[in-house]
Amino acid sequence: MASVTTVTHSAGAAFDHGLRAFFAYRDLGIRAASAGAFGAHVIRAVPGEGPKPEWHTHDLAFQMVFVLRGWVEFEYEDIGMARLEVGSSVYQPPGVRHREVRHSEDLEMLEITSPAEFVTRVAAEPASPSL
Repeated sequence: MASVTTVTHSAGAAFDHGLRAFFAYRDLGIRAASAGAFGAHVIRAVPGEGPKPEWHTHDLAFQMVFVLRGWVEFEYEDIGMARLEVGSSVYQPPGVRHREVRHSEDLEMLEITSPAEFVTRVAAEPASPSL
């Protein structure tokens, strides 16, 4: 682990391309500070780009999302559709099949993962969610 406190600011922060082309990602410095044990970034919708709903899974130990602005709809194999709005959060269990279905143009989310880097795999559509 890093021995230096890490601070980032929104003024002048860069948003880069990442896992999904319809999102832009701002690294919060947690990956470097934790030697890759954790990752944290702010995700913004790219204006004019809609989601490309694709079932997938992530190989990681922890993933949570907190909506800062706008809204997003996810579909999960275990609970079905979930609409998250400002102040909503979701913990996505390791390996759960899910997909992002739609989002507002002004969507902004905080995502925290462990580890920072992980594999994403395309997955078959589940037969139907368990409710």
